Formats: sequence, structure tokens, C-alpha cells
Amino acid sequence: MTTLKAILWDVDGTLAETERDGHRIAFNQAFEAMGLLWRWDEAYYGHLLNITGGRERLRADMAQRPDAPPTAAERDALVEELHRRKTAIYTTLVRETGIPLRPGVRELIDEARDAGLRQAVTTTTSRANVDALLGLHFGPGWREVFEVAVCGEDVAKKKPDPEVFLRALQALDLNPLQAVAIEDSPGGVAAALAAEVPVVVPRSAYFANATIEGAIAIGPGLHTREGWRPALAGSTGGPVTLDDLQAWHQEMDSVSQFG
Repeated sequence: MTTLKAILWDVDGTLAETERDGHRIAFNQAFEAMGLLWRWDEAYYGHLLNITGGRERLRADMAQRPDAPPTAAERDALVEELHRRKTAIYTTLVRETGIPLRPGVRELIDEARDAGLRQAVTTTTSRANVDALLGLHFGPGWREVFEVAVCGEDVAKKKPDPEVFLRALQALDLNPLQAVAIEDSPGGVAAALAAEVPVVVPRSAYFANATIEGAIAIGPGLHTREGWRPALAGSTGGPVTLDDLQAWHQEMDSVSQFG
């Protein structure tokens, strides 16, 4: 039986509902700041989330806009400027509005830290975005909580490519089955599974009904013990605990690809 030694945390949608409450708003403010009449409503942004990466979403959106720049070079230049402005707006928005962690997240992070489990960030969002969110909630010393942080600038290919997980595992010097990834999206789950890392999925607002296969557990959020598959044993009150995570990890042979 493999012992669980690390938790690999996705950021957007997993640690906090940053997609809905942060990134989308920041993109719209960047459009406005540049005099563009483009706006991404909640439904359309949910559609764009099937594409990983802010720049990649901008390029996909421009590809079907008649008022987008006509040449690839002009579009690339606009993407870079929009993304630069959006990142600046987003980091300010996080600090000023205090986007909260999802319920149950802080409790599990603290419990894992107290138990001596190693923790890492495995995301394809930018390092500035990660620093803004984690700095808000854990202070400037957030690296003492998450000893490894693999961000968008650190990889050549973004999720669903497994590179982000392979780099994190290498930095932690662990094999995949010694870790559990916590992800909310199909792309994130696919990336973890491609790296052979078991995945737990607390569903997020944008992926509440997405088809997700191969996870060792899937449920409505870390704040509740109700509604998880496989069902949690013991008391029905309170959040998901480290014991629950370890139990799912031990049972992974029977519920996923890890048999």
C-alpha cells in the first residue's frame, strides 16, 4: 500500500472561485480600458474555460470576432497587451475585494500542514495571480505552506498536458502514487491522470455538471461530507478531512485507473 505524502493543489476554481469572481471581471475591465466593446458574460466565459490559459482563450475568442485585428501578428500583440492589463487588474481585484478560499479548503490545508504532509501548487495560471491569491490568504510567507509552486510560466504546455504535474513531482522527488491532486475541471483531471496522479474533485461553479472520469473521489466541495462518491464513512457533519483523503487514496485501486 502506497503512503500519501503530498497534496497537489490546483488554484482557479479549486482553491477559490477565481474564474467567476476574478478573472472574467478582470478580462472585461481590460477590454474596456483598451476601448474594446467586447464583454464576456458568465455563460460565455464558462464556454471559454474549456480552453486552458488566458492568452489561449483570448486567441480563441478573437478567431471568431469580425472586429479583431486582421493579421496574426496584430492579434498576438493585442493578446499580450490585454493579458498584461488583465493580470494587473486581477491582482488588484484579489487584494481589494478579498476573493475568499472555497469553504473547507483552508481547513484541509491547515490539517495537512499540521500532519506534516507536503503541499504544492500545480496550476497553469500566472505566478502573479498565484502570489496575489495565496499572499492574501497565507501572507507573504505562503511558500512555507506550499513548498513547490509550478505555474504557467514554468511549463511549455498547459493542462490537459501533464507537464505541470511531472515538474511538481520531480521537484518534490515523489512518484505519482505518493500524491493526490485536487482539481475541479476536466482538463485538470486529464492532466493529473496523464501523469498517473490520483485525483480528488471538489466540483466548482463552472464545472458543477461536467463529465469527469477517472477520479478517486468526486463531490460538491470540501466543505461537506455529503454527496461524495465514494461515500464518506463515519459522521455526516463537517468538512472533508485528511483522514478522508487518505482513505480515498488507499481505496484508489477499486475506483479508478490505478488498479
